[in-house]
Amino acid sequence: MESKNDTRVSEFLLLGFSEDPELQALIFGLFLSMYLITLLGNLLIILATVSDSHLHTPMYFFLSNLSFVDICFTSTTMPKMMVNIQKGSKVITYEGCITQTYFFTLFVGLDNFLLAVMAYDRFVAICHPLHYTIIMKSQLCRLLVLTSWIMNALNSLLQSLMVLRLSFCINWKIPHFFCEPNQLVDLACSDTYLNYMELNLIAGLLGGGTLAGILYSYSKIASSICAISSAHGRYKAFSTCASHLSVVSLFYCTLLSVYFSSAVNKNSPSSAAASVMYTVITPMLNPFIYSLRNKDIKRALKSLFDRRIIQSSIVLGLKKLC
Repeated sequence: MESKNDTRVSEFLLLGFSEDPELQALIFGLFLSMYLITLLGNLLIILATVSDSHLHTPMYFFLSNLSFVDICFTSTTMPKMMVNIQKGSKVITYEGCITQTYFFTLFVGLDNFLLAVMAYDRFVAICHPLHYTIIMKSQLCRLLVLTSWIMNALNSLLQSLMVLRLSFCINWKIPHFFCEPNQLVDLACSDTYLNYMELNLIAGLLGGGTLAGILYSYSKIASSICAISSAHGRYKAFSTCASHLSVVSLFYCTLLSVYFSSAVNKNSPSSAAASVMYTVITPMLNPFIYSLRNKDIKRALKSLFDRRIIQSSIVLGLKKLC
């Protein structure tokens, strides 16, 4: 492995989950299935919210953006891993690793921000229902999403630049299936004090700030629901945010468990398996969580499929006539 002036390596090795060749086909098939389900499920959510005028509301606008980010999130890590398995290789170039780090940081941050924005939307809907349409205007919704993209793009750029300053002399094996800032900082042979300080500061400000906003929103939502006199009213109010609360719990519980476990056991291969929960499983389950008990999404999906069936029938009929 050659290095350039002993400051950086030309490529890294992504060790992945197992060195056993017999398991590679099983891992490939499993992850390919999960990736295709993630793409299909989130794409259907986007198509349903775009095609149905009844779903042109702030809640579904944010949901379609979350689905788009989840598609990009999984596409940042899984295709490279599956290509490497197919080729029997574990190599990722230095440039590819930095690029993957940038987009991974961008999309995990966007997931974080969008969940906070959706919590604010539910807070306004339940705690200030009479002012909901006045507060949650389309201009504000677009501004919140745009702000999320700008802040996370700048954060990802900062993270990538901080990694670029590091030197990798000997240890270039990453015990993971993708590149992320923590893993690269742990491998560096140069001074990493500024990197660890920056990572912890960003995690506290952006991650901790959005999580605090979500917790505050749901504390107010819980107080408002408890103040409703009728049981039916409480159930109706809770059902409007149950799906989002489930996604938030799944995302943050898995993310925090990986964060704390990796802090205790650095460079442990088990952290790669644990990371699958928030990088693969959560984006795959989100469409199911939002659609299983959501009558609006079910109706939109049914209408979408019915429209496609009718269009297909018309096309087939015209072909027969020709």
